[in-house]
Amino acid sequence: MKQALATVSLLVPSYEAGLSFYVDALGFRLVEDTALGSGKRWVTVAPPGGGGARLLLTEPGSPEQAAAIGRQAGGRVFLFLETDDFQRDHRRYLAAGVAFLEAPRHEAYGTVAVFQDPFGNKWDLLQPAHKGSPSA
Repeated sequence: MKQALATVSLLVPSYEAGLSFYVDALGFRLVEDTALGSGKRWVTVAPPGGGGARLLLTEPGSPEQAAAIGRQAGGRVFLFLETDDFQRDHRRYLAAGVAFLEAPRHEAYGTVAVFQDPFGNKWDLLQPAHKGSPSA
């Protein structure tokens, strides 16, 4: 059997706000933007380079959902963005105004720094250590 996590739903204040950050600031690609009627859309974005899950950007449909924007993980890091070049992406994100909550650090599992999207979600930018590398 083969399974994969394909899509993760992420509440954003508006589709435009989500696209502005994930596509314009982080450089994700717009995978799909399909009108579903009644103002709803199926909007998916994904990091460059292929593999991994897509994000389905969703607007809240109730006050309870609106209150959960940026708090879907209860204040913990919610999503983990792996990169093949931490320094490149860290520099680019800083230049794009991405808010890092800490300086980069080296852990046994790789180089990592927590950033926050404009909606309050915490992310790890992570370059995993490779087996056999000096930091592994």
